[in-house]
Amino acid sequence: MNTNRSGVLTSIVSFSLRFRGTVIILACIMLGYGIYMLLQAKYDVFPEFAPPQVVIQTEAPGLSPEQVEMLVTQPLENAINGVEGIETLRSGSIQGLSVVTVVFHTGSDIYRARQILSERLTGLYRQMPQGIQAPAMTPLTSSTSVVLVIGLTSESRSLMEIRTTADWIVKQRLLSIPGVAKVAVFGGEVKQFQIQVSPERLIKYHLSIEDVLSAAHKATGVKGAGFIENNNQRIILQSEGQSLTASQIARTVIYHRDGANVILSDVAEVAPAPEPPIGAAAIMGRPGVQLVVSEQYGANTLEVTDRVEDALTDLRPMLEAEGIAIHTDIFRPANFIKTAISNVRSSLLIGAALVAVVLFLFLLDLRTAAISCTAIPLSLLAAVTVFKYLGYSLNTMTLGGLAIAVGVVVDDAIIDVENILRRLMENRSSGNQRSVFQVVLDASIEVRNAIVYATFAVILVFIPVLTMSGVAGQLFSPLGIAFILAIFASLLVALTVTPALCFILLGSRELSGKEPPVVRWLKEKYSGLLVQVKKYPRIVIGSLIIFTLIGLSMLPFFGGGLLPELREGHFIIHMSEVPGTSIEESLRLGQHVTEELLRLPFVRTVSQRTGRAERADDTWGTHYSELNVDLKPLKGEEGEFALVDIRKILARFLGVNFSVKTFLTERVEETISGYTASVAVNLFGNNLDILDKKAQEIDRVLSRVSGAIDVQVQSPPGVPQIVIRLRKDDLMRWGFNPVDALDVIRTAYQGDIVGQVYDGNRVFDVSVILNPQSRKNIKDIGTLPLLSPNGVYIQLKQICDIYETSGRYIVLHQGARRVQTITCNASGRDINSFVREA
Repeated sequence: MNTNRSGVLTSIVSFSLRFRGTVIILACIMLGYGIYMLLQAKYDVFPEFAPPQVVIQTEAPGLSPEQVEMLVTQPLENAINGVEGIETLRSGSIQGLSVVTVVFHTGSDIYRARQILSERLTGLYRQMPQGIQAPAMTPLTSSTSVVLVIGLTSESRSLMEIRTTADWIVKQRLLSIPGVAKVAVFGGEVKQFQIQVSPERLIKYHLSIEDVLSAAHKATGVKGAGFIENNNQRIILQSEGQSLTASQIARTVIYHRDGANVILSDVAEVAPAPEPPIGAAAIMGRPGVQLVVSEQYGANTLEVTDRVEDALTDLRPMLEAEGIAIHTDIFRPANFIKTAISNVRSSLLIGAALVAVVLFLFLLDLRTAAISCTAIPLSLLAAVTVFKYLGYSLNTMTLGGLAIAVGVVVDDAIIDVENILRRLMENRSSGNQRSVFQVVLDASIEVRNAIVYATFAVILVFIPVLTMSGVAGQLFSPLGIAFILAIFASLLVALTVTPALCFILLGSRELSGKEPPVVRWLKEKYSGLLVQVKKYPRIVIGSLIIFTLIGLSMLPFFGGGLLPELREGHFIIHMSEVPGTSIEESLRLGQHVTEELLRLPFVRTVSQRTGRAERADDTWGTHYSELNVDLKPLKGEEGEFALVDIRKILARFLGVNFSVKTFLTERVEETISGYTASVAVNLFGNNLDILDKKAQEIDRVLSRVSGAIDVQVQSPPGVPQIVIRLRKDDLMRWGFNPVDALDVIRTAYQGDIVGQVYDGNRVFDVSVILNPQSRKNIKDIGTLPLLSPNGVYIQLKQICDIYETSGRYIVLHQGARRVQTITCNASGRDINSFVREA
């Protein structure tokens, strides 16, 4: 047997045989360390698939969508556009809120990008109109973001009390947990101390809203008093006396005249009241509060979930003592993570077991089968260890790559073991026996080229997966990396551990020269088949070409999609009503939908979120709701027909647009296009009327395409709006400044924050606003009293025109280009053929 005794690989094999005990001990250490790293690994469903992106939200209380666009969104986009590394820029303007999403090129340093944007935003805030809050970047979260949705309800506590508990106890406790990025609170009533002005009382005491504002500003606040320092002591002064309760604020003097005081309670009701709501929530059809917990970028979803649930367990006795029920099972992504990883892990273990069984049947020797099988745990655990150090998580993609590799990692070891076993048997039967060391070394070196070439050939197959770009690359490249790492590890095992084990376990034992029955039977059958193949080579080659062409011709008939249908056991229903629908009406309709869904036997819980919450991921108007539908454990066909039954229920509600998605599919689609839909059609232009008209035409076309469901225009026109346009001549005649008149309108209907009240570590705003009765009727807008500088009362309609119009939600893309988007999903269709037909 002639072998090349030089080269790096030969040196590696020789070293492994000489120090075989050390090699096996190191392999055992590697095995134990790999198990430890497996237990410490980060678990998730998918890899981090979202490109680096930053979301900037700016609260603009009281402003219409058009005003938000012109005064906030466009200046923000103009300032951000020049930042290096931006791939796309999306934004939206709704009533009272601007949202700008900045997407950077894949591979950008997200922390550096946030720092650069922060510097740009610092100077921009000073250029914005008074009353607009500073632009704020939302916390950096993972691709899937949501880690748990929690609900709070009560039979005995008011929505204001529930919301106060959620804001100042539950939220604060959850934010202190490592791995939690933010907690968005939906629903309930945010507590304020409101000074609810009565227009009739203002006229009675000859006062204006500005007088009330001035007095309210002086009622609350904390002022430092300094200190006194003598020769040997410094004494700190602490001032007290600011109004801290509603009754104290109510006794604040507006003016003192002729020995008599006019106080706030003479012209207004002062009491705890909810601030104007921007959203609401319901759990199982009952009004309540929802807390959406988001995890930090790079956090371990399972660990964060466990920590959050441990904290809720600690809070539960206190909440129950207060009469508040806590619901921790509204939406828990960890359930699907555990199920998915458990299924992949089971498949991986079953595959490894089947490989071991096949090896034993073909080798019919426990020792040789065991030596070959050692490559499986060593290779896979080595790959997991490297994955841990590279910062990857164990998810369905990486575990899928390891599962694919199970049948391949053992190949190198099998080739080595089989050749060593054969050469040892030949050596035993020969007259001139050589040393076991020499036989094992020569046998390993003999096949080393085949092992290396085969390994690199298999690796090359997965190289194209690593070159994929965008979201697809972020999703699937970890699968290829996992496979390649496992194959590389198997090559090292075949060159080191396998020869050492063969020397120890096979070198001194008796070896049978008989072939295993399975191998002997296969050889007999294969020999006969090979003879027939040699007789008709042209027929064999022709048949191979025909079958190859048939296979290629079938490719166009396969469906296409980025992800398979995932059975998460949870659906998210997006419910969109007529623009301008009130929160109460959205909740009422949501309650009916909830009742119908709960009649389905497989539905476990249903919860609803309407509108938005401050600094939340989802920013919608009050006409838009999200329903989380959690299912009971389903098997087989039950899971397949669950979505069909849900859609049948939703089809009964006419005039309402519904879209049903699983959470993970929605997150991937939203990352790709910014919308939770399979297909998004963007129209660009500066004329909103033309964009709306063309959007309606495309909507009708898409609705007629086979398989098109959930077709929606994302920025619908027709939001009811009242325009109050000041008349300059009348302002001059009565002596009003435009800003003074606008301030009165904002205070009356939006409210003006004039201070804060402190209750321990809790802080509540003090707001001046019209009483609720005066804010309900559209006709009362024109009768709002204003006190002129000459001391004459006039009504608002005397200095302005008031008329109804239709507003809209405004979406921008890449600078100041307006975009109208139509979205839809392809039910039961290949997405590629669907797009072509549409």
